[in-house]
Amino acid sequence: MELDIVALSRLQFAMTALYHFLFVPLTLGLSMIVAIMETTYVMTGRRIWRQMTKFWGTLFGINFVLGVSTGIVMEFQFGMNWSYYSHYVGDIFGAPLAIEGLMAFFLEATFVGLFFFGWDRMSRVAHLITTWCVAIGSNLSALWILIANGWMQNPVGSTFNPVTMRMEVSNFFQVLTNPVAQAKFVHTVSAGYVTASVFVLGVGAWYVLKGRHVELAKRSMTIACSFGLAAALSVVVLGDESGYLTTEHQKMKLASLEAMWDTEPAPASFTLFGIPDTQDRETHYAVRIPWVMGLIGTRSLDTPIEGINELVESGKTRIENGILAYNALTNMRQAMGTGTPDTADQATLEQYGNDLGYAYLLKRYVDDPSQATPAQIEEAANSLVPPVGTLFWSFRIMVACGFLFIAVMAVFFYLSARRRLDSHRWLLHLAVWIIPLPWIAAEAGWIVAELGRQPWIIEGILPTALAVSSLGAGTLLLTIAGFVGIYTVLFIVEMGLMLAAIRKGPQPDNGPEMPVLGFRRVKGVEVAPAE
Repeated sequence: MELDIVALSRLQFAMTALYHFLFVPLTLGLSMIVAIMETTYVMTGRRIWRQMTKFWGTLFGINFVLGVSTGIVMEFQFGMNWSYYSHYVGDIFGAPLAIEGLMAFFLEATFVGLFFFGWDRMSRVAHLITTWCVAIGSNLSALWILIANGWMQNPVGSTFNPVTMRMEVSNFFQVLTNPVAQAKFVHTVSAGYVTASVFVLGVGAWYVLKGRHVELAKRSMTIACSFGLAAALSVVVLGDESGYLTTEHQKMKLASLEAMWDTEPAPASFTLFGIPDTQDRETHYAVRIPWVMGLIGTRSLDTPIEGINELVESGKTRIENGILAYNALTNMRQAMGTGTPDTADQATLEQYGNDLGYAYLLKRYVDDPSQATPAQIEEAANSLVPPVGTLFWSFRIMVACGFLFIAVMAVFFYLSARRRLDSHRWLLHLAVWIIPLPWIAAEAGWIVAELGRQPWIIEGILPTALAVSSLGAGTLLLTIAGFVGIYTVLFIVEMGLMLAAIRKGPQPDNGPEMPVLGFRRVKGVEVAPAE
């Protein structure tokens, strides 16, 4: 990768996003698990569940604070490093981010304080509502961010305005209900639930191995494996939905994930293992499972999946059509200052306007796309192919981790049902060892989603190379070094705080057992609704 402004801007955003995504999944999942634990406390009145809620809530709080500090920087980068992107699509992209800040983040941040400082100042029900508001706010934050990101993958509900030279909202409801955004939301949130479940299961297993806080640890493991099994299964199901939508809206991404160089006849097979060769455009030592990709990608047995080579050829056609749209747009803008644009140019732009972004791919090779040579068109078409090897292996790492989580959660769920969570010490060690894997899977999934979209920052609309700000390479290198240094320190701080809290363990709660919600006790017997 050349050290130019585009490459450095991409590297900086990738580094900040990858660091930020170390905190996001655990925040999403722990907020729900803590809410479930407190709900159990309110329903049963047993103080051990209150103790569990406070302990896991403390770990959630540490993670939440550092996640917020890294996330804010990302939003500033849209204006600093990607100013043309902000100008071109700010009317659409900015709305979900603004709603996220005004609705979800303020809801979450406000109730986080009440969660920590309201235990002895609020009733049990009021504090429970507070905890669920924190969990809902966390998930709503993910919803609005992924609506914005989903629009980048599938830009619906918007039109190009030739007068302002910007994308504008034509149907905000379509932006909200974008199927790609909805699939990404539920898939990402479920992955966060798995992350937190593996974390709680592993920490609980460590306590059992050490013989500390065993009752609390076993209850935590029971919640984690039950919640985690449901979440892990949903990740696979929702991943299938994402694969189907990718076939519809991002054919090149799907072909690259599979290193599918030529069109695969129906029903397409799934490549379990192979070594992609981008030079010769073939996959060596491929081990394929028949029919699987056809079922995932098309949900049929009679629909082929287009390969990279065929998609590159169709890309050439779209680039040529885009040049026609670009010429018509140029003529129209020239005519706007002198009179009414030619109706033929308007008709041409209307006919080929969906391919205008493909003409912009040529801007990397020639100032005026209308002057592009066949060799430059060929080069631009080949640039439609993202890094196949990276995507191929990232996807398989993510999938392998997903099926491992299902197996682990199912085993611990069975042991929990049999009251035998501590019967196999090697399984407890395994639960501790796999704690890092959900983060590896999440980062691999982020790479698949974002790197697979290249060379587009908005699929089919705006190439990444045109979206950057006019910054110097030295400035970007300096800020990259600064961000990496600061974020590394923050990550070390979080790890230190989390490990210290885990070693210290839950604090004793010596308060009295509370009556079951809605009843009062007489000599230990619940007899009537409480007044």
